[in-house]
Amino acid sequence: MSTHLNTETEQPNAGPGARKKLWPLQKRLQVILVTAIAALGIPLAIAFNGAQIEQQAQMPRPAKANAAQFIEVSVVPVQAASYRAEVTGYGEAKAEYQLALSTEISGRVESLSPQFVSGQQLRQGDVLAALDQTDYRQALASAQAAVAEAQLALLEEQRQGEQARAEWQQSGLSGAPDSPLVLREPQLQAAEANLVKAREQLAAAQRDLDNTVLRAPFDALVVSRDIQPGSYLQAGTQVAMLYSSQRLEIEIPLSASQWQNLPAPASLDAEPWPVLLQSAESQQQWPAYVTRVSQHLASDSRQRSLVVTVDTPLALPTPLYPGTFTSARISGREVDDVWKIPTSAITQSGYFWLVDEQQQLQTRPATVVFAKGNDSYVRPPAGLSSGQVVVRPLNTYLAGMRVNARLEEKS
Repeated sequence: MSTHLNTETEQPNAGPGARKKLWPLQKRLQVILVTAIAALGIPLAIAFNGAQIEQQAQMPRPAKANAAQFIEVSVVPVQAASYRAEVTGYGEAKAEYQLALSTEISGRVESLSPQFVSGQQLRQGDVLAALDQTDYRQALASAQAAVAEAQLALLEEQRQGEQARAEWQQSGLSGAPDSPLVLREPQLQAAEANLVKAREQLAAAQRDLDNTVLRAPFDALVVSRDIQPGSYLQAGTQVAMLYSSQRLEIEIPLSASQWQNLPAPASLDAEPWPVLLQSAESQQQWPAYVTRVSQHLASDSRQRSLVVTVDTPLALPTPLYPGTFTSARISGREVDDVWKIPTSAITQSGYFWLVDEQQQLQTRPATVVFAKGNDSYVRPPAGLSSGQVVVRPLNTYLAGMRVNARLEEKS
């Protein structure tokens, strides 16, 4: 080998034939060199891999996952059962009667009652104000005189008629007179009509005189007074705004689904159906009952209303004032096969989360039948009669996620 290499080195000027003979020998040397390197690298690779395997074997293996490593969720057990529905609506308390009281006659205000001020309660018939009566007393006297004259005229005509009838009979003529004027029948009818007219005028004059004293038409609350002493009133002038104080009514619009949770309208009207009212601004509550059911849909809301009534609202221990905005909790019918779950368990998307037997999360749509307080009553998912519902779901939950379920403690 050394000889050939030296020969090639010492003969750089050798011809092309000599160089061709040297190429196979050079290739064989390269193959031998590569093979030797590879043979030397295999034991090294085996030794390296063995060291790595031994090192991995000596490293501690991770422990298997346990329940403590899963996120903890609070759940409540649920079971399909029957519950009495409750419907909640909203409305404003309004007086049964809201009257803009006006005068029927003209006249000057002579006096006002001390009770005729805003905020005061009046009984039916209480005096509010008095108008000048001079002209109306004169009118009444004239009407009385007219009645007396009409009565006298009627008596005279009756006597003249009797005399005419007697004269006709004494005349010896047979049959009836050619004209009813002979027996003064039209004259008698005119006298009778004049008396009726005079009496009607007398009644009108008396009514006008009575109207000079303004009285409360019903038990009322004075909302506003629009006249002062010395004011001159024309017929039809508004005197005051009065709200009846015996009853308040609250009109509660309800959706079609809410009506389905109530008994038939005939049952609501047949007996006082209980309702609990609560102020929208405080925790004050008042008992009420259903008075009537609307039989039409409102054009603006496309809903049908239930009318709720409160008797003697201002005499209650906690008065209910007109204009109070209230919520109404109406007892409904019995609903079968529903789950009672916390309202907090329902997400903004309308779903709730269940924990199945494998402690995995599953999501289901919440079909809410009705709500009561902090609870919602939903239809169970198909094929389930019981389960565990997550009380406060998070946005990070994923279906199939393993969790550690913990029963919610009752407060």
